[in-house]
Amino acid sequence: MLGLLSVAVSVSSVAVGQGSNAGVVEVTSGAKNFPGYVVDDVVVPVPSEIFSVLDKLGEPNWRQELRNLKAPETTDRTRLSLVFGSVVAEGFIAVQAQDKKAVEDIGREVIDLSKSLGIQKAVLPHANAILDASKSSNWPAIRKEFDLTQKTVRETMDKMKDNDLSQCVSVGGWLRGTGAVTSVVGKNFSADRAELLQQPMLVDHFIGQIGKMPNSTKNHATVKAIHEGLSVIKEIMNKSTEAFTPEGVSTINKTTASLLELIDGKP
Repeated sequence: MLGLLSVAVSVSSVAVGQGSNAGVVEVTSGAKNFPGYVVDDVVVPVPSEIFSVLDKLGEPNWRQELRNLKAPETTDRTRLSLVFGSVVAEGFIAVQAQDKKAVEDIGREVIDLSKSLGIQKAVLPHANAILDASKSSNWPAIRKEFDLTQKTVRETMDKMKDNDLSQCVSVGGWLRGTGAVTSVVGKNFSADRAELLQQPMLVDHFIGQIGKMPNSTKNHATVKAIHEGLSVIKEIMNKSTEAFTPEGVSTINKTTASLLELIDGKP
């Protein structure tokens, strides 16, 4: 079951949605299907499915994994895009925790960030749906809207020719999700749980996408730091082809945590 999160899987259907290289598809790995994005033949799993699979391996305390939200006061669209991705991923964690207040706070943060990025019109229906569903604790509906929010943001940015910012949203979300997963796995380590982290092709994809970004983006201090951090994570994954060690999981966790602090503007 855990192998489904490896990006070395076969695509069983044609991508749909906007953009030439991305869309929601159904990906087959063994007997399990899950939604994901296909970008340059690399499958980017939808975040909610990652958390859903991890949750089946135990009952982690997701409330302990929630971070305090405070978006940086900046007009830097690169950083705001990275923050947006991490905030949406935070939404999935809040859903797993079934924390109504956290979901509401995140929904409002999504609206504020979408205004700063100039994509409020596209995002507002999803954000309002999240807030409405939170009133009745409709967790499946909330999770679906967070999935759709990420997809809508990527498609809207691609239409605006902001492909580099679209990638930043994905990277920010992946870093936050990986940070949460490594934290949970590290608190109750097992080789099976740690296998969820074995995504070297996905890390390769992000590294490659950063390399293709305009100079103004890839030379951005935060993006450069992320590129270096991803290289560290990739090295650990390459050394963990048989099995992860607790030390390897800890290093990935510390790397993602430091990058998320940098994205948030913390010294």
